[in-house]
Amino acid sequence: MKASRVAWLFLAPALLVLAVFFLLPVLGALALSFTDYDLYALADLHNLRFVALGNYWALLHRPQFWAALGHTFYFVAVGVPLSLAASLGAALLLHSPLARCKAFFRAALFAPVVTTAVATAVVWRYLFNTKYGWANHLLGMLGLHPVDWLGDPHWAMPTIILFAVWKNFGYNMIILLAGLQAVPAELYEAARIDGASAWRQFRHITLPMLGPTLLMVAILTVSGYFQLFAEPYVMTEGGPLESTTSVLYLMYEDGFQWWNLGVATAEAFVLFLVMFAVTAAMLRLSRRGEAA
Repeated sequence: MKASRVAWLFLAPALLVLAVFFLLPVLGALALSFTDYDLYALADLHNLRFVALGNYWALLHRPQFWAALGHTFYFVAVGVPLSLAASLGAALLLHSPLARCKAFFRAALFAPVVTTAVATAVVWRYLFNTKYGWANHLLGMLGLHPVDWLGDPHWAMPTIILFAVWKNFGYNMIILLAGLQAVPAELYEAARIDGASAWRQFRHITLPMLGPTLLMVAILTVSGYFQLFAEPYVMTEGGPLESTTSVLYLMYEDGFQWWNLGVATAEAFVLFLVMFAVTAAMLRLSRRGEAA
C-alpha cells in the first residue's frame, strides 16, 4: 500500500469521530440559524419556518447584542494583556536560577486552571461581597470606603477580569516556561560577556525567541476570553444593568431561557466570525512584524 493510503487508514477513525461529533453538529447548527426554531417548533416541526438571513439581520439591529459584543471586546482587550503579562512574569520568575521550590510553585500557580470554574467563581463572589468580603475588609483596614464590586456596573467587569486572569494565567505560564527553557543558554552568556543588561537580554533575546510561543499563547487566550460565560453566570448573572452580559451569555439566555434556538445559533456563528477575524488579524500582524 502507498504511504498516503496507510496514513488515511490510520486517520480514518479519528476523522470519523470528528465528522460525527463535530462537523455534523456544526452543519446542523448552521442550518438551524437560518430558521425561526423556537419552543413551538420544538413541540411540532410543522411550526418551523425558513427565514434565511433574518436572524442575522435582526441581530444587527438589536442594541442588546451590540452591548454584549462591546462587553466581550472589553473583557478581551483588558483581560488578554493582563493574562499574558501575569503568565510571562510568573514564567520568568520560575525560570530564574535564583528560584527555589520550583515544582511546588509550578503546581500552586497551575492549580486554579484545573479547579472547577464554578467553584472558584463562588469563592471569589464571597471574597468580593460588599458586606463581609475580604476585599472590602482590607480596604477598611486602609481607611478606604467599601466598594460594591459585583453590584456596581463600573466595577463588575474589572472584578470578573481579575478573576479570569487569576484563573487562567497558570496554563499560559507552563507553555511560556517551556519556551524559556528552550532558549539556548549560550545566547545569554554571550550577551553578558558583551555587557548587556538584564533588560537588554530580555528585550533582544528572550522576547524574540519567545515570539512564536507568545503568538500561540495570545491566540489561545483570545479565543478563550471571547467565550466568556461561566464567570458572569455565577458571579453576576449578567448584571448589574447587563454590564457583564457577554455574547455567549446572551446566547444562553436566548437559547435556553427563551428557547429562541435559531437566534442563539446565529449569535454563535457571528461570534465565530468575530473570533476568526481577530485571529486572522493577529496572524497577519505577526507576519508583518517578522517581515519587517
